[in-house]
Amino acid sequence: MSSQLKYKRILLKLSGEALAGPNGYNIDPAVLEQYSQEILSVVEMGVEVAIVIGGGNIFRGVSGQRSGIDRVQGDYMGMLATVINAMAIQSSLEKHGMYTRVMSAIKMEQVCEPYVRRRAIRHLEKKRVVIFGAGTGNPYFTTDSTAALRGNEIEADVLLKGTKVDGVYTADPMKDPTATRYNHISFRDVYEKELNVMDLTAFTLCRENNLPIIVFDMNKPGNLNRLVSGEDVGTLISNE
Repeated sequence: MSSQLKYKRILLKLSGEALAGPNGYNIDPAVLEQYSQEILSVVEMGVEVAIVIGGGNIFRGVSGQRSGIDRVQGDYMGMLATVINAMAIQSSLEKHGMYTRVMSAIKMEQVCEPYVRRRAIRHLEKKRVVIFGAGTGNPYFTTDSTAALRGNEIEADVLLKGTKVDGVYTADPMKDPTATRYNHISFRDVYEKELNVMDLTAFTLCRENNLPIIVFDMNKPGNLNRLVSGEDVGTLISNE
């Protein structure tokens, strides 16, 4: 493993919407390919990679409510959507020669392994990319909360939230042209300023267990590589 790495085990959180690309739904092959190349670049550096991906490109439990679907039922449907995305990423990564495992919080052993913490850590130690599907296995929890939970469970060095923006801003940069990006901000300041980074459950899990978060632009080629090497990419959120 390269001694130049700042982060040796990462939890990468990706949104389902990002996987959809400009269409806003389904899975965009171009985005899938780009993400695979980014992940390959850090795997080749020796980074242990775990991934949590949302399912909003296929189904969102909250939006299902508006269609008359029960909230709990809708959340379970959303969990299944994350497994579809996880399998798509698995296929793309393996096409590039990486070894992977999809681990699901809901048992579906014909297509993926059930989530077992010790087994997940062992896969990472063997340099397999581990993709966590089906959220936490419980309704009312987001995939951000899943990322925070799994990140702490596998003792990741950092939670990387890959988005379409290049960090956390003082205000919405799409609405306020004077908004500026934070290079580093504390958990306390994010909370007090009511900045929209993650849902409160996910945020609290990271804060109380001292798991730093970096919000960065996953769509810019090379960002993930630069980030794990210690370059100033995105916004670092920590207790320090």
